Amino acid sequence: MSMRAREPGGVPVETARVARAAFPKGSLAIRIRDELGPLFRDDQFADLFPGRGRPAWSPGRLALVLVLQFVEGLTDRQAAEAVRARIDFKYALGLELADPGFDYSVLSEFRDRLVAAEAGRRVLDQVLVAAREKALLKTAGRARTDSTHVLSAARELSWLEMVAEALRSALNALAQAAPDWLVGVAEPDWFRHYASRADESRFPKARARRDEVGRRIGRDGMRLLEAVCSPGTPQALRVLEPVETLRRMWVQHFHLVEGEVRRRDPKDRPPAAVRLVTPYDPEARGSMKRDLLWDGYKVHVTETCEPDTPNLITNTATTAATVPDSEMTGTIHTGLAARDCLPGEHWVDAGYPTAAQIVASRREHAVELHGPVRADTTAQATAEGSAFRQDAFTIDWDNRHVSCPGGRTTDQWRQSLSQRGTPVIRVRFSPTDCRPCPHLRDCVSSPKAVRRELTFRHHDEHQAIGQARALQETDHWRERYKIRAGIEGTFSQGIKRCGLRRSRYHGLAKTSLQHELTAAAINLARIDAHLTNTPRARTRTSHFARLRPVEQQLDGAKSSSPWD
Repeated sequence: MSMRAREPGGVPVETARVARAAFPKGSLAIRIRDELGPLFRDDQFADLFPGRGRPAWSPGRLALVLVLQFVEGLTDRQAAEAVRARIDFKYALGLELADPGFDYSVLSEFRDRLVAAEAGRRVLDQVLVAAREKALLKTAGRARTDSTHVLSAARELSWLEMVAEALRSALNALAQAAPDWLVGVAEPDWFRHYASRADESRFPKARARRDEVGRRIGRDGMRLLEAVCSPGTPQALRVLEPVETLRRMWVQHFHLVEGEVRRRDPKDRPPAAVRLVTPYDPEARGSMKRDLLWDGYKVHVTETCEPDTPNLITNTATTAATVPDSEMTGTIHTGLAARDCLPGEHWVDAGYPTAAQIVASRREHAVELHGPVRADTTAQATAEGSAFRQDAFTIDWDNRHVSCPGGRTTDQWRQSLSQRGTPVIRVRFSPTDCRPCPHLRDCVSSPKAVRRELTFRHHDEHQAIGQARALQETDHWRERYKIRAGIEGTFSQGIKRCGLRRSRYHGLAKTSLQHELTAAAINLARIDAHLTNTPRARTRTSHFARLRPVEQQLDGAKSSSPWD
């Protein structure tokens, strides 16, 4: 297909007349077209198509269809049918009433082009540009960010199902690529075991028999991999994606012990960050948060939170499920900067702020990062009434001296790394000074220690973490931090309207595109609610919860706070 860029025209007269008659009060699609105009132009996606070939359907219109599809939670077939049959869709797209639309497969092909060119951000970018032009986007004030889990599109598998399906997937790929070669390699039992989908209900229940099935699958997979890697096998078979997935999974779960294929012990398997959980979505990972376990991904959503404009999503970032929130703060700020959407204050969940991130946010982006930071968990800090907390020691940064509350000073100062690889400073006092001190046992955490040792961050980070800990203990900060909770409503809207927590597609890139489209769809819905003066929904409180005494409400709020 080729693309010949066309300037977006107005809405055809007959389409406008019928739409006004059919929707006297308007609809979301109609109001968005009237307020924002044509959101996307063909030339914004010109690089996705070759210059020659059969003309493609307008990519600018396809981009709008993708967004409207997520606004209403439609499948590809339903979205294509809406373009063909719904008057408000034709109005928003600027189509004649008799326009036949397109085949639903065009949407999948267009998404593939967006993914291949890493162009998914353009869709959300253009919605934000249109909102800014209409003074509906204010970014210099406050923003909030949180993450939520996303289930993979592939079904969850037991261990036996996973390894059996990995082998079956590789066999199917080889049967398609080199059927004659596979006939000469396959053993007769393979057709009985792997011709149909593996299902937990077909496996034995007894532990010993299940272990034997697992060993048999391991042996069969090893034989297939040996055949694929043998010198006479065509090189092209080794690089088939299902075969590579089989190889990776067998490395992770099996090994040879005295020439026999055995299942690896749990401690001998790779960490969750690289461990496959399904052969049908090799980029999905298994993760856990408190009592929640899931296979898939994680999405970070950032939105504005000002009272006089709609709360619009300004950035999404999709990662594997195992990536911690603290590693994403810099990435999120970089994405916001690229869209010129950096806030002055950024309110985040407890997983995001670290001393390094607070300092980097100020230095690189002039953003004040607010969120509950980890408390000081040293024995001296947790002891009630202790006078020997780390902040009781005086640090002379220029001369590299530290003085204790008792007046003793040390210059045993050295650079080091923490267990997490963070640059820190380690300071030790002399046993000669500490042994005679009557407060030694209160100052040290070990009953046998003969001197106090301190570990703290470098100057800027040390100051930042101290200020953050002191600030978050104030009622004023806690009251202001309540603004962050509004992001939960965004997740609720995304889940109910767009299916945010279940990936529609396989792979990290396509899941990321889904979240960009979801953000664009939620923004259009919120802009429409703003235009129609629809009030924001309030947090639901059950009838029984409303009867709780005020004292218990305050106690409950404090106990549920992440910094208590």
